[in-house]
Amino acid sequence: MRTTSRLAALALVLQCGCTGLALAAASVDKPPVDTRSMAAFFEPATAAPKAPDPEGFLQRWLLLEPVTKPNTSNAGFTATYVRNAFAASALPGAATAVPKAGGTAQVGGETLRWHALDAKLFDVKLFSFAQGLHKPVYGVIFWATTVVDSPREMRDVRLAVGSNSASMWWVNGEEAAGLFGDRRMVMDDVVSAPLTLRKGRNVIRGAVINGPGLSDFCVRFIDERGQPVRDLTTRLDQP
Repeated sequence: MRTTSRLAALALVLQCGCTGLALAAASVDKPPVDTRSMAAFFEPATAAPKAPDPEGFLQRWLLLEPVTKPNTSNAGFTATYVRNAFAASALPGAATAVPKAGGTAQVGGETLRWHALDAKLFDVKLFSFAQGLHKPVYGVIFWATTVVDSPREMRDVRLAVGSNSASMWWVNGEEAAGLFGDRRMVMDDVVSAPLTLRKGRNVIRGAVINGPGLSDFCVRFIDERGQPVRDLTTRLDQP
């Protein structure tokens, strides 16, 4: 009986040890979670209109929780691949629809929530946004929307974008810029053709896709001389 008991105890120890090793291995594979990351880079958006930062970067955004899109590498983000990926995970409704903060969207079989946030820096830290919500940070697509109020019609302005990794951007439902391939976020990395901002409400929408690594973006409007357009405001309320 003693021998049997010792064998049983040894088997239990080995079983627990293997389970512990399995859990440890699983924890290594999981991305780090830091609940402080949201507070470090974001604060809740308010109802009051918000001006761009001194360099013209838009900081107020509605961000959708990340859509799962497994990619083990960013090298394959060709224009065709990115367009197809965004089409497959497209947001429901019109291209100029503005979601409600706290509302949900059904995308790719997932129920995801919109968050109204002000970025504290010139760039929007998508990795930290997902990390702070305990959501996937790798192999994902992020959707972002904001409303830009212009005090007058502005002709020949350009949308200037940087993103990590690939992304596409629309102004009032029309494609304005596409950033493809495996790229780091660089200020004004891609600049749109001249476009017109309407007097009043203009809807800006973007989508960023990323496999491994960090993800973020920065967006601003520049004039025909390449100078930032500062006399705009952003808001997230419904029309």
